[in-house]
Amino acid sequence: MLPLKEKDKPIIQKLLSAGCCARCVLRFCCVSVQAAYRKQPEETLKELQIFINDTENDKCQDSVALDSRDDYKSKDAAESETSEDPPNKRAKLETSITDVQSEEEAAAVVKSKDGDSRVCVVCLGILQGLCGTTQAIKIAEAVKAGNYEFDTLVLSVSLPAQLCVREHSCWLYVKKEVREKGLVLDKDDVIQVKEAFKWIMQGMVTKELGGIAVVTKVSPFEVSVEFTHPETDADCHFLAATCPDCFKPTKNKQSVFTRMAVVKALEKIPDAKFLKHYPCPPTQPTSSCSPQVQCLHVSVFVAGRYNKFCRSLPQTPWVIDGERRMESSVEELIAAPILSAFRADGFNFSSSGREDVDVRTLGNGRPFAMELLNPHKSRFSKEQMKQLQETINQSSDKIKVRDLQIVTREAMSRMKEGEEEKTKSYTALVWTQKPIQREDISFIDDIKDLTLDQKTPLRVLHRRALAVRQRAIHSMSTRFLDSHHFYLRLKTQAGTYIKEFVHGDFGRTIPNLCQLLKTDTDILELDVESVDVDWPPPVPE
Repeated sequence: MLPLKEKDKPIIQKLLSAGCCARCVLRFCCVSVQAAYRKQPEETLKELQIFINDTENDKCQDSVALDSRDDYKSKDAAESETSEDPPNKRAKLETSITDVQSEEEAAAVVKSKDGDSRVCVVCLGILQGLCGTTQAIKIAEAVKAGNYEFDTLVLSVSLPAQLCVREHSCWLYVKKEVREKGLVLDKDDVIQVKEAFKWIMQGMVTKELGGIAVVTKVSPFEVSVEFTHPETDADCHFLAATCPDCFKPTKNKQSVFTRMAVVKALEKIPDAKFLKHYPCPPTQPTSSCSPQVQCLHVSVFVAGRYNKFCRSLPQTPWVIDGERRMESSVEELIAAPILSAFRADGFNFSSSGREDVDVRTLGNGRPFAMELLNPHKSRFSKEQMKQLQETINQSSDKIKVRDLQIVTREAMSRMKEGEEEKTKSYTALVWTQKPIQREDISFIDDIKDLTLDQKTPLRVLHRRALAVRQRAIHSMSTRFLDSHHFYLRLKTQAGTYIKEFVHGDFGRTIPNLCQLLKTDTDILELDVESVDVDWPPPVPE
């Protein structure tokens, strides 16, 4: 039998007459026993009807204090006296419930005896036909079709916002009734549709997936069931006029009537005002919700270091005015094999700084990281990651990857921590207008911790804010080539514009190499020799 109490009878009668399904009736009766929801709706409805139509009253046997002389009364006389006592309060309440049942409510209860074929006015069918073996099979088929790797899954449910409005209407509908009976119904005690849905479906989905656990807490794999009901979308619209402060347009939301906004509005609106604008109980819908199943695996993060050997390869796709300028990029050459291996839907690429299209990255390479979105394959051994690294390196001679590994989201932040305090080393091939001798450039080797004031370079002004940034060149060394060329090796603070230090950028970088050598200079080639970030950790060959 259902875990119901006598005080639930007026609630059950009101809700059944309003068009609520059997499971929503249990929710409003605050039934928290999960097994009660797993019964077939027809069986539950039948039990509810038997419960409210049962007019037998349990009579309490009150002990009566009798005088000592009454102890000698006959048994029949004592029973006769007891039968004339007034009935107890519980019996009176049960009797009054039966008496106040309107003809309309009685007719509704009788009508539903043949089976509840109507769509529930509160859950819009979610806890009826959309909550059973058929739906569990559809969920399992969607999971299998995705061919994901997972050990457990968490089932999430997204409900249309108007369910909050309909539930509030039904709550007000029964609140008056229970108050008249001296009872209390706290809205917070009503079982949520989401909870009831999960109680019913979790075991069924587990069975359809061959025993894979559907957990209630955290899992990297989420199966979401999103319900929509266009027929009743307008149920929320009156709240925008009564509580305009709760509904503000946002960039990422298609509608202002989000579930959170509707809940906030319902907390603010007075009962009388709500009842003025919305029917109580809600109107009968003609159709059930439409479910859509989506699978999502949490992101997997891959990190490593890359070398770039080509002077005509941008770090990221180079598109100007909608037109692609280069056929490939570092990002794409690295990402394509990784995306394919993890069977991910997309990715986000980031690195510790970036080099220009004509700059090589040598030495131990530049740290990079990729967030792989919704990967269908997520388990890779160290040997498999090494093989993936080899696949990338064999795909092109323009780049090379090392230390490829799976990392955590938290570890990703280490790449950006204190980025401007890190140091980077460069080698530049410099041209001078005036002829030079070896001794003309030797003084540069003695310059230490030179502070630069760098105004945003003209070449990046279209994408970076105009500002003057202080950067430091910690040390420099030179290697003479001929009367107009020499190599300049620099160790600098990260974020220093090397090209602008060499040619001065029309005086936007001060001091610059032109000022130091007292002649015009320009940079012909630039290589990044090292990026001094101790992440990710090296992977033994």
